[in-house]
Amino acid sequence: MRKHFLALGLLLCGFWGAGCHHRGGDQSADQKDSLRAEYAPLADSVKEELRFAWNNYVRYAWGHDALRPLSRTPYDWYAHSLLMTPVDAFDTMWLMGLTAEADSAKQLVLDSLRVDYHMSVSQFEVTIRLLGGLLSAYELDGDKGFLRLATDLGNRLIKAFRSPTGMPYRFVNLATGAVSGKRSNPAEIGTMLLEYGTLTQLTGDSSYYKTAKKAVVTLFKHRSPRTGLVGSGINVETGQWEQTESSISGGIDSYYEYLLKAWKLFGDEDCKRMWDSSLVAVNRYLSDTVGGTLWYGHRQMDTGTVLQPLYGALDAFFAGALAMSGDTIRARSLQASNDKMWRLAGLEPELLNYRTMHIENGYYALRPENLESCYYLYHYTKDTLYLNMGRNFFESLVRYCRTAHGYAAIKDVRNMLPDDLMESFFLAETLKYAYLLFASEKTLDFNQVIFNTEAHPLRIR
Repeated sequence: MRKHFLALGLLLCGFWGAGCHHRGGDQSADQKDSLRAEYAPLADSVKEELRFAWNNYVRYAWGHDALRPLSRTPYDWYAHSLLMTPVDAFDTMWLMGLTAEADSAKQLVLDSLRVDYHMSVSQFEVTIRLLGGLLSAYELDGDKGFLRLATDLGNRLIKAFRSPTGMPYRFVNLATGAVSGKRSNPAEIGTMLLEYGTLTQLTGDSSYYKTAKKAVVTLFKHRSPRTGLVGSGINVETGQWEQTESSISGGIDSYYEYLLKAWKLFGDEDCKRMWDSSLVAVNRYLSDTVGGTLWYGHRQMDTGTVLQPLYGALDAFFAGALAMSGDTIRARSLQASNDKMWRLAGLEPELLNYRTMHIENGYYALRPENLESCYYLYHYTKDTLYLNMGRNFFESLVRYCRTAHGYAAIKDVRNMLPDDLMESFFLAETLKYAYLLFASEKTLDFNQVIFNTEAHPLRIR
């Protein structure tokens, strides 16, 4: 039924085109060549920073989940390592053509990764990082060892869905299937469709996608009948909302993202209807224009009452989602706000009061969402504004977050003090989106893949 995609021969068929020197319109061959030449060094610079980050992981944290770059020590999420950085980074290195680095990560994963430990894990984080990473690695590389690991892991994680409502518990024991965490949120309930759907396509077992979709449909049915919004905390056993603050921020964000992307990846018309309905509600109740730019705030899910004018690094993904949905007007306006948020201190904060422009939480975790939206906006508009914006973002990362032994999160962007952690998503997402933004058109065919929320490309069939 499948040929394992000729090691991505079908995926690597050209996309980038190199954009244009003006907004919209056709480009001459000279314009394309000129722009490619201008930004090619930036793509090479991003590749070198990925190599730098990976080499420090290899030196100081090999076999562990992540690197602490300041103390030069490893960090594991749980009692046993799940090799989060090697799994997360593999497809980035593969796409960059870092063959030796990708091969070393692959060897470590296939030789050492175990998914049967007696320990409780976050089904959300392990799904987007490990399951998504293994599935993407298989589609890129073609080694069935990746698919065997993904299938084994999926069979263990799916036990989290055994609640009275079908919405998953937050935690599941990989060995026993024991679950915990009945109070969950839309993001942790609704961010499995892409991974389980891809697993269904690769194995022929429809139960994976059906299980994940049942949870999403149930969650959607529990939205407010008055506003169409969802809250930020729900009991998966009773279906009762326990926290009614609505936003596009963390805890809700990727629920909306996956409604849109499941339609794009699988052609699921139910997901399209849920996305369309949700987008109307979000634009009606959460959007807020201040100073000529668009923001999305926090409101009460049943009344639409304004709660807090808060926006942050995680919210920045929505500009890309708007662009993907076809609304480039709102997407442009929101990306202007994203840029304004970044420039306020030199790096984007975790949380900002967009009415007062006061930083409420100055932490910067090396997050990718702003670069992600630059990537999408450039693809859909071909406006070089987003290449220049992305250049500023990348140069800021190098200026403030690069240390002698890897990249460090920032405790507070108001003083740029480093924190001792380099999350795996920095290699999986942040540097990947920066590279793809500046790379040549032959790097990846944008129209043949959908990225999961951890930036693992999954093939559209």
